[in-house]
Amino acid sequence: MADIDYIKENRLEDTGFAYTLRLIGGKYKMQTLYALHLNHAPLRYNALKRLLVPISFKTLTNTLRELEVDGLIHRQEYPQIPPKVEYSLTALGQSLIPVMDDLCNWGERQQTKGSQR
Repeated sequence: MADIDYIKENRLEDTGFAYTLRLIGGKYKMQTLYALHLNHAPLRYNALKRLLVPISFKTLTNTLRELEVDGLIHRQEYPQIPPKVEYSLTALGQSLIPVMDDLCNWGERQQTKGSQR
């Protein structure tokens, strides 16, 4: 019964569920993480921009900053001219991929069931 108290008292933000949703919530966070995962190598900003069409420059910049602050991606800056920056998944980001895969697989199963009705 103590578990249901979180819902009654609106304390869902204190749960691991809410924490996970905060990390991957947003229009492009999951797509960005998958792009970095599926590429198997670091990606530069413009390469990510091309993969995540129609994301705006501002939205991509904000998404990358949030993922970096949360420790899910690593930003590697090279001191050269012109500047070069690459993005890759951290170990924490890699550990989130199976969770996102499970969410996607569940959604695909539900879509299949829905189309059979």
